[in-house]
Amino acid sequence: MEIKRDYYLEKLIRKKDNGLIKIITGIRRSGKSYLLNHLFYNHLLESGVDENHIIKFAFDSGRDLLKIGEDLMDLDVLSGERLVDPKKFLDYIMSKTKGGEKFYILLDEVQLLASFEQVLNGFLRQDNFDVYVTGSNSKFLSKDVITEFAGRGDEIHVMPLVFSEFLQTYDGDKEDAFTDYQVYGGLPAQALMKTEEDKMNYLKGQLENVYLRDIVHRYDIRLTAELEDLLNILASGTATLTNPTKLASTFSSIKKSKISANTIDKFIGYFEDAFMLKRVYRYDVKGRKYIGTPYKLYFEDVGLRNARLNFRQIEPTHLMENIIYNELRYRGYMVDVGMVVKREKDKNNKDIKKQLEVDFIANLGSKRYYIQSAYRLPSVEKMNQEKASLLTIDDSFKKIIIVNDRVKPFLDKHGILTMNLFDFLLNKESLDF
Repeated sequence: MEIKRDYYLEKLIRKKDNGLIKIITGIRRSGKSYLLNHLFYNHLLESGVDENHIIKFAFDSGRDLLKIGEDLMDLDVLSGERLVDPKKFLDYIMSKTKGGEKFYILLDEVQLLASFEQVLNGFLRQDNFDVYVTGSNSKFLSKDVITEFAGRGDEIHVMPLVFSEFLQTYDGDKEDAFTDYQVYGGLPAQALMKTEEDKMNYLKGQLENVYLRDIVHRYDIRLTAELEDLLNILASGTATLTNPTKLASTFSSIKKSKISANTIDKFIGYFEDAFMLKRVYRYDVKGRKYIGTPYKLYFEDVGLRNARLNFRQIEPTHLMENIIYNELRYRGYMVDVGMVVKREKDKNNKDIKKQLEVDFIANLGSKRYYIQSAYRLPSVEKMNQEKASLLTIDDSFKKIIIVNDRVKPFLDKHGILTMNLFDFLLNKESLDF
């Protein structure tokens, strides 16, 4: 089955021939290679590019490596003992691109090429080359590669399938699809598997044997037990406020470990660099400033989050919030967690300050939306609770509550829009209802 990823394909098409190296980043197994070597490759052919002017090369392919004369018995790219010889590769590229005509260079797993940064910088000096690269180890997944090509690289970040993409793979109604999606997430290979056992084993295997192993190897981590314990704690506390000091206290009281807040902060940074999770800071709406801590952490894929907890802690409220956050990022929004201060009287008629949370502040250009995620609104009391922070904000930007209840979009007398989760997830223009 072909999974259409039109949003990313259109991004690549827009960036075509812009004079920069297109760097496709994303968590492992998110579909980067499929996007480049299948969807984009087919687009080039359909737009009239001669197939001889499209050079595809995968540095983890024995067949491709033999083309440049590499000795596969000597070259152990998986263990990293020796990387691909850049001279052999460049000789091959030059032999295929003689003359001044336009060539499209599609390189997969480019981190397996020795001195790949210098090779790619050299390609920038070829006016007739348009270069696209992907990579899947922890170095390439990190921010370091984008920094390496500062001003010369153009990043396309590929996320696991969002719900509308996942729905293409599902044989059933959207309610059942969402039930599966919030448990197993959107890694494309998992989405195409038929049994729950296969899905669970795949996700647990990827998490343990790929993602964590990459981080341990790259940073030469000795505190591997603490790293894994931290991931368990972060997974358990998805979408809740936390900070390194609080987490260090948890380790001290529960795990009897003296791991420092600084080390915890570093470990969280490693997870971020590998795109496993995202740290989201709070923004004081009225004070117009960021608050350093506490912050929230959301997983790039909720299936990996659930796999880390052996699928025991399936919390619809927090998972729905994580899924909404990922959807907003997928649509290009810059997303913060909001905080507003409300003054009110206590039972003794004394003035007090109360902090209220806005789940998300989503910004895109001149647009801004304040968004609450509410799994259910069973009562007027619960509705008023969700509206409280929104009513405290006195600017004119749109205020929205997303619920899993079956409701049609409606505006109340305060101008707050309430909409169903599926209306939001399946319509990119839904925030402008």
